[in-house]
Amino acid sequence: MVTKQFRDSPEDADLRRADSLAREIFSDVANKWAFLIIEALGEDTLRFSELRNAIEGISHKMLTQNLRMMERNGLVERDVHPTVPPRVEYTLTESGQGLRTTVDAMCGWTHQYLGHIEAARRRFDD
Repeated sequence: MVTKQFRDSPEDADLRRADSLAREIFSDVANKWAFLIIEALGEDTLRFSELRNAIEGISHKMLTQNLRMMERNGLVERDVHPTVPPRVEYTLTESGQGLRTTVDAMCGWTHQYLGHIEAARRRFDD
């Protein structure tokens, strides 16, 4: 997989630039499944099946893709235990915990403004 490389330049962190590394990372992690995985993991270490059960509506394929992307970006650590069958556990890394702070804030924002959003939707849809 080809990825942009960090060159320690301001362009790398500029989300407005199509060629920025920051935009690539933002695109990876700013999706509903990644947010829900981060929220589900929290401070815990969970097995794949436990994660899937904790996130209603996520498919096996979508969970796998997002966990791989999150592991690639250093947000999730995957620990494989040599048992039969293998036991695989996932936990948030330090940077994943840092992102969790943002996810928690967004969840708080959603709860705070849910009524406002519902009212705006009703007005818009009428």
